[in-house]
Amino acid sequence: MSRLVLILGDQLSPGIRALREADKARDIVVMAEVDGEASYVPHHPRKIAFLFAAMRKFAAELEHDGWAVRYTRLDDDGNTGSIAGELVRRAEETGAREVLATEPGEFRLIAALADCPVPVRQLEDDRFLASHAEFDRWAKGRKSLRMEYFYREMRQKTGYLMDKGEPAGGRWNYDSENRKPPPEGIDYSGPMRFTPDDTVEEVLDLVAARFPSNFGSLRPFWFATDRGQARRHLAHWIKRALPKFGDYQDAMLTGERFLYHSFIGLYMNAGLLDPREVCEAAEQAWRDGHAPLNAVEGFIRQVIGWREYIRGIYFHHGPAYLDRNALQHDRPLPPMFWGAATDMRCIAETVGQVRDEGYAHHIQRLMVTGNFALLAGLAPREVHDWYLAAFVDAYDWVMAGNTIGMTQFADGGVVASKPYVSSGNYIAKMSNYCDHCAYSVKTKTGAGACPFNLLYWAFLHRHRDRFEKNPRMAQMYATWDRMAGPKRDAILAEANGFLERMSAGERV
Repeated sequence: MSRLVLILGDQLSPGIRALREADKARDIVVMAEVDGEASYVPHHPRKIAFLFAAMRKFAAELEHDGWAVRYTRLDDDGNTGSIAGELVRRAEETGAREVLATEPGEFRLIAALADCPVPVRQLEDDRFLASHAEFDRWAKGRKSLRMEYFYREMRQKTGYLMDKGEPAGGRWNYDSENRKPPPEGIDYSGPMRFTPDDTVEEVLDLVAARFPSNFGSLRPFWFATDRGQARRHLAHWIKRALPKFGDYQDAMLTGERFLYHSFIGLYMNAGLLDPREVCEAAEQAWRDGHAPLNAVEGFIRQVIGWREYIRGIYFHHGPAYLDRNALQHDRPLPPMFWGAATDMRCIAETVGQVRDEGYAHHIQRLMVTGNFALLAGLAPREVHDWYLAAFVDAYDWVMAGNTIGMTQFADGGVVASKPYVSSGNYIAKMSNYCDHCAYSVKTKTGAGACPFNLLYWAFLHRHRDRFEKNPRMAQMYATWDRMAGPKRDAILAEANGFLERMSAGERV
């Protein structure tokens, strides 16, 4: 009796667990483009196009390799609109009575497979370095789950950047060397760009017709859509950009949407690149003398440290994690997050980039959009859903810890030891966004005062009971207390007025 082998759009790896457990001689691979996955949030059209094109090419690779594949296109007659529905339909066609699946990265889909009328055996996804059990063992009994300590264990486990059991260079972390403001110019042209072939063009036409109102630009489309292209992109980045990645990874610069960032997450998260091959390529660049240690360590930390840690947090805390709201923030997401006009240049630049590319690097996510959302008291679940919808590399496991935890402090401190909030001074230091902005970062109150300055102090005031005893925030509260009473009153009144205008739909 044949079995069905489910391959999802973010499982495009030839060594994926379900394929390894299957029998090519008798089992049947099922892949499907379904509206339920394309529309549970209004995904960026480039993400939909990327996944559909990469899925079609991966299905063709499997067929070429001798697998029997039943593939459903979005516009096929009989498409049931859901993964479970497609499994039922294919089971009826083939007589299969069981499905092999690699565990999805979203609780929503894990539950759907568990409830499927055809029994689904979900196998843990071992493309990741840390299993669920391994992360749970690490987390057990710890008062705080700080990424740095998890990262060190991953370094020891993998051996990356280790010399005789000690960290290369004598330090685990070179983050202090990776905070330079933007340079005068960028001598890297950005990610490798690929001309759409016939498969991609067909998908682009389909997405344009079916998702015309989704936030984001579909064309020009230049993403890699198969493993060969993704590997070429990796090699291009290692050679051209990795050497300067560390120095400028926190910088932001108008007109430079990628700086020296890798744009690797899209391809790793879909399975076109394996995190091990990515880290090994970066480490080899250091051992060959091509890239400095601070750059390579900073990059590998993002992959085996932060990426694995965030996934561990997601599965360790379970579905209820997404509904946490420790600060009781409930303000709706403002229209400027969907591209409405704003006088805040940093927001306009970042959201405009997300609209055009489906991408922004980690500091734009954390210290511009995330920082603003936290200061403004936006509802954390709405913030999470926006990141999930707007970014091409986003999946539930990717975004939950980053939004509910890191940017919004909605988990009450599971991920971060303090809220990541700042006034406009940080953005002014790390970018040129404040140049020619309608607001002045040097103006604290009154006409033209930077909203980040106003909202920063209002946030601290609003949550004083929670944060004033945090040793990392004591100096902030001391500064607030030294301000004259009338100045504090003016800041709070102007911050409240800004939020009221924003919530009323006015341009701010």
